[in-house]
Amino acid sequence: MSLETRYPSIPYLAARARQRVPFFAWEYLASGTGSERLVPRNREALDAVELVPRVLKGRLTPDLETKIFGRSYSVPFGAGPVGLSGLMWPGTERFIARSAAEKRFPYGLSMVANEAPETIGPMADGNGWYQLYTPVDPEIRADIIKRAWESGFGTLLVTVDVPVGSRRERQLVAGVSVPPQFTPQTFWRAAIRPRWSLETLTNGIPRFRTLEKYFDKSTFAGAARFVGKVVDGRPDWEMLRQMRDLWPGAFVVKGILHPEDARLAVEAGVDGIVVSNHGGRQFDAAPASIDALPEIARVVGGRAKILFDSGIEGGLDIIRALSLGADFCLLGRAFLYATGALGSKGPNHAYDILKADLEANMVQLGIEKPSELKPDWAVQP
Repeated sequence: MSLETRYPSIPYLAARARQRVPFFAWEYLASGTGSERLVPRNREALDAVELVPRVLKGRLTPDLETKIFGRSYSVPFGAGPVGLSGLMWPGTERFIARSAAEKRFPYGLSMVANEAPETIGPMADGNGWYQLYTPVDPEIRADIIKRAWESGFGTLLVTVDVPVGSRRERQLVAGVSVPPQFTPQTFWRAAIRPRWSLETLTNGIPRFRTLEKYFDKSTFAGAARFVGKVVDGRPDWEMLRQMRDLWPGAFVVKGILHPEDARLAVEAGVDGIVVSNHGGRQFDAAPASIDALPEIARVVGGRAKILFDSGIEGGLDIIRALSLGADFCLLGRAFLYATGALGSKGPNHAYDILKADLEANMVQLGIEKPSELKPDWAVQP
């Protein structure tokens, strides 16, 4: 039975991943924050976007080639950044980077992933985007930006929706912590997932390799304290402009939901805005990202590229976002579910099923290019 038959969609891959990774790794990726109302709200809001097909268009051959930030990609979507991605499956960052190079889609490496830019940048072969939080120390901030650029990353994603770490209660119950807690329960959960455990032993305990240059890496406790300070950077507009001045390539701010913030970001010189609620992992009362998208696209008015993430599970969701004003989409959990399910084969399979779903639904709508999607395709509530 082929992979396409066994795992025809992202939800199928997620179900398989849940069977293969330990409980604490699954809960780390799948959980939201607080009462977790926002995670299903993202899904419900996407489902509420209806599109009206046009018929009798003859034989259509979808062309998904998309140019953004001066580079052409084979599809209008990429793999978004996820911290501690190696926890889901050892080697995840390398697998996605190689897939990005082969399939020609962007891969956003998180600053708090488990591989350094010097390793992943060359593997992505020019398709790497680098995600930065905002370290308090300006010298560290500047050095990480310099390292990312010199490693071949052409686009910088500055995440601004984490002014403070969120309270993810499912992660607390699951025992997800930095440093990891080596309790009998942890060992038991790892033991009943032997393939994951063997791979982890081979690759080593997940580490923050980007940041190890700046702290004593001999102790996990030191790593935990430092990472907390890095993520809790409390960025402001002046800091954003300083980073804009340091970065030679495309500069994108990630995590905007308010139109006025989008306007200010454009004035600060950004090349792109990611409309995102962090996948429901930061602030549970936030609006669904898809609901915030149209007004932000209107306010920006083409002065910067609009990207979208949070809740995408398939090609139809990508079409929904493009129809409501996005130029490009990012998927975080989807590529990690695929890797958790299939290991090194996962990223390519995720790409293939997303691309196939996107093409099929474009033909159903009666279009050949993503650029043809406009708000008037959508049924207005």
